Parts: sequence; C-alpha cells; structure tokens
Amino acid sequence: MFVTINGKPSEVKDGSTLADLLDHLEIKREFVAVELNMDIVPKSFYDSRTLTAGDVIEIVQFVGGG
Repeated sequence: MFVTINGKPSEVKDGSTLADLLDHLEIKREFVAVELNMDIVPKSFYDSRTLTAGDVIEIVQFVGGG
C-alpha cells in the first residue's frame, strides 16, 4: 500500500505499524516525533497504530548541538 512520508509517496507492507515503519527506515524512536494525518502520535502508540493506505506521515528527528 502507499502512504506519504515527509512529502514523498512510499510503499509499505500491509499491516505495518508506525514502529515497523521506523524500524524499516532505521530510525530510533527515542529521537523522533511522528505526526500522522496532522496529529502527533505519542510514542506509546507506535507499536499499536497500524498504517492505512493514503496516510500522511511526517517524521521529525531531533538533532543535538550547541
């Protein structure tokens, strides 16, 4: 199925969760915020929130520095 990730159409496996997507993209959950269809998703829901065709996902990574 197709979803949009950070503005780019992407194909993901049916039944994928947000956690599956982050694992596939090799992104550590601790350092990101995820918005799904314009709603921020709490990290506690990443394992249970299943993606559906047409979802729009924005992943923002935190960058440290000084």
